[in-house]
Amino acid sequence: MRRLFLCDCVAGDVVEDVFVMTGKQFSTTTGGKYFIKAFLADRTTQITARMWNASRDIFNAMPEAGFIKIRGHIENYQANLQFIIEQCWSAKDGTFEIADLIPHTDKNIDDMCKRLRELLHSIQNRHLGALVQSYLDDPALMDQLCKAPAAMNFHHAFIGGLLEHTLNAIEVADVICKFYPGLNRDLVIAGIFLHDIAKTWELTYECAFGYSDGGQLVGHIVKSAIWVEQKRVVAEQILGEKIPQNLIDVIQHIILSHHGTPEFGAVKMPSTPEAIAVHSIENLDAKLMMSLAATRDGESKAEGNWTEYMKQFGGRLYRPDTAPAEVGEGEELPATPEPKPAAPPPSATPIPPPPAGPPILKLRNPLFEVQQTRKG
Repeated sequence: MRRLFLCDCVAGDVVEDVFVMTGKQFSTTTGGKYFIKAFLADRTTQITARMWNASRDIFNAMPEAGFIKIRGHIENYQANLQFIIEQCWSAKDGTFEIADLIPHTDKNIDDMCKRLRELLHSIQNRHLGALVQSYLDDPALMDQLCKAPAAMNFHHAFIGGLLEHTLNAIEVADVICKFYPGLNRDLVIAGIFLHDIAKTWELTYECAFGYSDGGQLVGHIVKSAIWVEQKRVVAEQILGEKIPQNLIDVIQHIILSHHGTPEFGAVKMPSTPEAIAVHSIENLDAKLMMSLAATRDGESKAEGNWTEYMKQFGGRLYRPDTAPAEVGEGEELPATPEPKPAAPPPSATPIPPPPAGPPILKLRNPLFEVQQTRKG
C-alpha cells in the first residue's frame, strides 16, 4: 500500500517514495546554477518536478523514462503544485507496486473489446468488413490494442487508453451518422478503428510511457496507412477476390488526414466527408478527455479557478462547473407540469346580434371614402 498518491498531495507535504520519471532536462538558472526539471507520475496524476543545485552526475544517474525513488516536498507555484526533489536513488525491484505507478483505465477491458467487435461486425460492405476482420483476427495486435495508451501525456494516457478512445469515438460516430444519411457509416466506423491502430507499435508502455525508435522515425500515422496495404493481402485471401483500389485509397486518406492540418501532423487535409467526420469525432473525444481531466477530475487537488496554460487549447481553462445538477443521489427530477388543455376552437355558430340599445354612432372620414365618378 502506497503512503501517499500524488493526487492527494498538498503544499507542504514531505514525500519519499517511488515514482515514474519522464522528460528530464538539465538547465541553468539566470544566476548560472544548474537545476533539473522533469515530470514525476504515479497512476493518479503527473506533476512537474525540479531539483535545485543539481549536477551532471545526478542528471546522468536519473532514468530517461523509468522508476526512481525520490525524497522531497510539495510546493505551490503559480496556482499549481510542483515537486521539489531533495534526494533520489535507484528504485529496487520488489520495493514498489507497478500497479500503483502506471495509470489504467477504470473501465472493463474485456467488455470494451466485446463492444468494439460488435460495432465492427455491423459493417455492411463486404470488402471493408473483410479488411477490418483481418485486424481482428490478429491476436497479438488486438492484445496490444487492449493495453496500449492513446498518448504519452495528453489524452487517454493510461493502459487501455487506446481501446477506450477508439471505442468512445466509434460509439459517437454510430449516433452521429444517423443524422447524415449521405455519410457512409462503414467508412467512418472503419476509419476510426484504424486511425490510431499503429500506436500499438509507436508507443512503449512497459514502465513509463514513451516512443519506440520506429515511432520516433516514422510515427503512427504513416505506419497505420502502411498496415492497410499489408492487411489488404490477408483480406483478399478471406474474400477470394480483389478489394477495389479506390476503397484502399479512401481508407488510407482517412488515416493520413485524421489530425486535420499539417500543423498538427496530418499528411493530407481531410478531403472526403468521411475523413472530415473521423477527424472531427476523434478530435472531439481527445479534446473533451483532456479538458475534463484538467478541470472536472474529482481526484484533482489543483488550486484556483484556472488551469495553467495548455498548448492544446491555446490558453487556460476555467475549472468550475457553474450549473451542477440540483438533484441528490437517488432522487428524481421534478415532474414536468401537465400542459393546460388548449382552448376549444371557436364555434361555427353565427355570432348573435348585439342587444338592443341606443343607435351606434358611425364616424365618417372623407380621406378613406371612395368617391363616385360623375358621369358627364
